[in-house]
Amino acid sequence: MKLIQAIIRPENEKQVIAGLEKNGVKAFTRLDVLGRGRQKGLQVGAVRYEELAKVWLMVAVKDADLDHAVDAIKIGARTGNPGDGKIFVSLLVEARTIRTRSTDVG
Repeated sequence: MKLIQAIIRPENEKQVIAGLEKNGVKAFTRLDVLGRGRQKGLQVGAVRYEELAKVWLMVAVKDADLDHAVDAIKIGARTGNPGDGKIFVSLLVEARTIRTRSTDVG
């Protein structure tokens, strides 16, 4: 199993989630976060925004579904401008369901 963590623009959230669902990924965790990337914030006139609003999605997928899920995020989140976001993929060793006590092993 893999854990995908994606930091995306809030305005692209619906497109990303729709793309994930279209590719069979229904479960995810979503958080509102603040952050900045290489551009170090945003300058609008005389005002500088050091941190920008972003959405952090965490998605656990089986290895076979990884490429489809990552592609759905890339397509849904991309505007072509700085600040589109970042996708991190890491190994997920184990996932346990509290209610059923079942375990999925990576």
